[in-house]
Amino acid sequence: MIYPEYRPRRMRRDENIRAMVRETHLDRSHLIYPLFVCPGKKVREPISSMPGCFQLSVDQAVEEASRIHDLGLPAVILFGLPEKKDARGTHAWIKSGIVQRAISSMKKAVPGLMVVTDVCLCEYTSHGHCGLLSSRGSKESDREVDNDATIELLAKVALSHARAGADMVAPSDMMDGRVGAIRQALDEHDFDQISIMSYAVKYASSFYGPFRDAAECAPQFGDRRAYQMDPANAREAIREATLDMEEGADILMVKPGLPYLDIIHMLRQEFNLPIAAYQVSGEYAMIKAAAGNGWVDEEAVALESLMCLRRAGADIIITYFAKDLAKIL
Repeated sequence: MIYPEYRPRRMRRDENIRAMVRETHLDRSHLIYPLFVCPGKKVREPISSMPGCFQLSVDQAVEEASRIHDLGLPAVILFGLPEKKDARGTHAWIKSGIVQRAISSMKKAVPGLMVVTDVCLCEYTSHGHCGLLSSRGSKESDREVDNDATIELLAKVALSHARAGADMVAPSDMMDGRVGAIRQALDEHDFDQISIMSYAVKYASSFYGPFRDAAECAPQFGDRRAYQMDPANAREAIREATLDMEEGADILMVKPGLPYLDIIHMLRQEFNLPIAAYQVSGEYAMIKAAAGNGWVDEEAVALESLMCLRRAGADIIITYFAKDLAKIL
């Protein structure tokens, strides 16, 4: 007679056996740490809604990148806070831009660290939207984002990051056709080795609030539901990811993470490309707040949340916990 609970009980008691039969593994090689780069020197400004995270000037960001590399983390992703904003987001692609300078300095100081860059206009536009506004409408607030005009600018941004030394670009705008335009621009300028990690499935989520504080990129009017995905839609995720794959994406990302485990799993079943998940600022801030009140064990909950993302099918996780968890993984 077989007693189905016998062996699992023995395995649960022995840590070595548990490790041997564990179905899902999490280590530092799966993690990417986000950095917010701002103007100035010796700036290390705490982000109040994201405890433990900072806006960093280029010199401080380079020092942080060195510490991140020493912890064994493979990569950072950069978000820029420009010195000036305008309606076109011009400082997103200029050679002397904040992210371009940070890339160049990091690659010189920490050549072994992979530098990924966010490609979007929201941090650089005066109106806070992810693209160029159309000319239709008497007031700026009446205008809509011009998809086709925006992708030309996004290609310029990605190309400027590649020229500065970026290893990978990550378009996060959700404009139709932007992956193909970026791939074409990179290839035409001999940057065919630069990978594209596409925010293929990015929802119009309520979990982005703290990030918008950190990157100072909240929309000045309206919202982003016209170009980001409806949280109610799942099948649309497959369509969006398929288009990005066909246009040349190397990695497909789902954002946010934990509220969309089903979507991560769907993409894992459908595609052979690597799948990334972004554990966004709201997810991070909620765990931090609960831990700060003594309601949960921060380390245990953070680890469990990342393991859930891995179990759902994520190969790569962008997380603000990466630096802390690297010390124990």
